[in-house]
Amino acid sequence: MKKIASACAFFSLLIASQISFSSELISKAPAGASVYFIEPADGQTVSGDITVRFGLSGMGVAPAGIDVDNTGHHHLLIDLADDQLPDMTQPLPSDDNVKHFGKGQTETTIQLEPGEHTLQLLLGNHLHIPHDPPVMSDKITVIVN
Repeated sequence: MKKIASACAFFSLLIASQISFSSELISKAPAGASVYFIEPADGQTVSGDITVRFGLSGMGVAPAGIDVDNTGHHHLLIDLADDQLPDMTQPLPSDDNVKHFGKGQTETTIQLEPGEHTLQLLLGNHLHIPHDPPVMSDKITVIVN
């Protein structure tokens, strides 16, 4: 518990002071690691609450604040164009388009407005910083009735 509290305090201090992150804080991803959607499927039409299940291969899941090699936690990118992706060398923001699953969750339920939406998964390390290279899924499209 002390390790989690210390990591959270350290993370908050860095963000608050807007210190530039060094490459030492970026975790290396093992060769062949991948993250993917178990559901929904690309192009699927959905309605109501949408169950999103995350898959991960070649790495393990660990909550934010827990620094273990070859692990990370999921982030769900919603409706982000390629030119809007977050900086891959900084902690990921938390907003309507970037959802954090820092407790190590591997699924969620979301609600989206009717229409076409894109979803993409991105793994973050113990400090919410993407790995090097980034472990990111292909972007999928869902149509909401």
